[in-house]
Amino acid sequence: MNPWNERFQGIDYVFGTDPNVFIADMHKKLGLTGDALAIAEGEGRNAVFLAREGMNVTVWDYAESGLNKANQLAEACNVQIRTELVDLHEAQWKQDQWDEIICVFGHFPKALRTRTLEGVKRAVKPGGYFLTEVYSPYQIPYRSGGPQDQQFLYVPEDFLVSFADWRIVHFFMGEVVRHEGQGHQGLSHVIQFAGQKPRTTE
Repeated sequence: MNPWNERFQGIDYVFGTDPNVFIADMHKKLGLTGDALAIAEGEGRNAVFLAREGMNVTVWDYAESGLNKANQLAEACNVQIRTELVDLHEAQWKQDQWDEIICVFGHFPKALRTRTLEGVKRAVKPGGYFLTEVYSPYQIPYRSGGPQDQQFLYVPEDFLVSFADWRIVHFFMGEVVRHEGQGHQGLSHVIQFAGQKPRTTE
């Protein structure tokens, strides 16, 4: 069975219902509008935030139970989101489709991580943004959330090299405190990235 599908079947929201602090703050700072995609979004807390901010939001996740709870949260907050059951191994990334893509603690093996980031680069519209907060390799001893396997954790090169041709709006690697449901609690070691796709191709 899909372990995330099983994990999200409970009544409680594993990572809470409030958005990730970095995503919320950066989204507001940039004043983004239009169409947003939230990948590996789980139970929908960040997607619902974006919808409340006026974005047209699509959610991708491969746990049906998570998508069901995302829809329930959206209904409770009187907003609409579109949920799609998507396995990122098979995701179809259309060119220049989204004004904003977000990924919050979406952790994958290296090959899938590379494929996903390449897809993000393709799918963001010129002038659009990719926002993400994920765990770094230094997170493991913190025990405050995330995978306990190095291959699932991000390194700076995942962003600084992969998105070298983008405008890097924000990059940070270091300690933050996160209180996100039962899943993320306490001092953590993260990487934050916000990048803007070039408006024209030189």
